[in-house]
Amino acid sequence: MKRFFSTTVLVVFLLTNSFYAHSQGNIANEKNEYVKLSMRLLGAVKNGEDVSKYTQEMKALSLDELGEALKSDQEIKAFWINTYNAYVQILLTEDPSLFEDRGAFFKKDRVEIGGELFSFDFIEHGVIRGSKVKLSMGFLKDPFAGELEKKFRVEETDGRVHFALNCGAKSCPYVAVFSAVNLDNELDAIAEQFLKRTTDYKPGQEEAYVTTLFSWFKGDFSDEGGAVGFLRKYGVIPQEADPDIEYKDYDWTLATGNFTELSIYQ
Repeated sequence: MKRFFSTTVLVVFLLTNSFYAHSQGNIANEKNEYVKLSMRLLGAVKNGEDVSKYTQEMKALSLDELGEALKSDQEIKAFWINTYNAYVQILLTEDPSLFEDRGAFFKKDRVEIGGELFSFDFIEHGVIRGSKVKLSMGFLKDPFAGELEKKFRVEETDGRVHFALNCGAKSCPYVAVFSAVNLDNELDAIAEQFLKRTTDYKPGQEEAYVTTLFSWFKGDFSDEGGAVGFLRKYGVIPQEADPDIEYKDYDWTLATGNFTELSIYQ
């Protein structure tokens, strides 16, 4: 019994340290210090650690320096996706009642970075989606975007970000930690994971029941052939399949703490 217990402890120790090594290796490979900060913040949230050190660092950032340091779309997306996901988890864990008025939760300026308060809508639609009008299904760019939005926003819209952002609801994608240095592979991994988990394909009827994110942000997916193109790309349906698409209802039940590891780091 004693030997069995010791072996079990050793296995758990090795698995835990293997997971830790993957996470640390991912951070160690990241070259952008601001992206590293966002990764450490989200990692602390994921591990149930005290996040105050990192939130204080976020508050103390220079927005001018941040804007200059996040040069590529990969760096912009990695920093702001991690930041969005971290603060959603932090705020809704501290006060779940905030989710009772979801519109106000996403619209209100409540994420403090560099002495400024930002809303989740600003981060998602203004920065990560490149100034897309929230209710335009991804087809309209906001002509009245402010200077801060222009400073931080991506150049090209990437539909995969919708499978990486977690807004605190049960139907949301699970939360992963993203780097800039390997972001394309990481976004492919989270997209494949999410679509395989949430899609119901009925080959006999040539129907596929998919996340309604494809409907809400249709324009963001158009360059990849829409929902069918994404399902083919990630092996959810055969390449020759052309099913009719039906959209699932979105479950807005509050669900924090849904984290995941990306397959490329397992």
